[in-house]
Amino acid sequence: MTTREFTILTDVSMITCVVQRNKADMVVQAAQDAGAQGATIYYGYGSGVRERLGILGLAIDVEKEIITTLVADDQVDRIFERMYFAGEMDVPGAGIIYITKLDKAATYIPQDVIDRVAERQESAPGSNIDIGSLP
Repeated sequence: MTTREFTILTDVSMITCVVQRNKADMVVQAAQDAGAQGATIYYGYGSGVRERLGILGLAIDVEKEIITTLVADDQVDRIFERMYFAGEMDVPGAGIIYITKLDKAATYIPQDVIDRVAERQESAPGSNIDIGSLP
């Protein structure tokens, strides 16, 4: 039986942004411009008192786009701010954005990237990547 390894990231947060329809592409582009590697977009439908916040009592569209992206903790504030303004979250009824701190995340990371991070960590203690293994 061979041993399989996986990489555990511990300094990672998830940003979730719920916006009006047709705004997700702008929000994702802003996140990527600020350093995010990618994002997932999915669609939802919401309801509540905020539906009637439009001008002159017109209903606000309840169909939403939800964007999630995982980012390193040292980049989270910059990316969060860019996503907030790209989604026009400073307008009533525009949506919500929030950060969730993750205990662990795992994905494939090329060995050369792991080696570069390990070299950096030797000069600056404080691990944010662990290598685990499965039999």
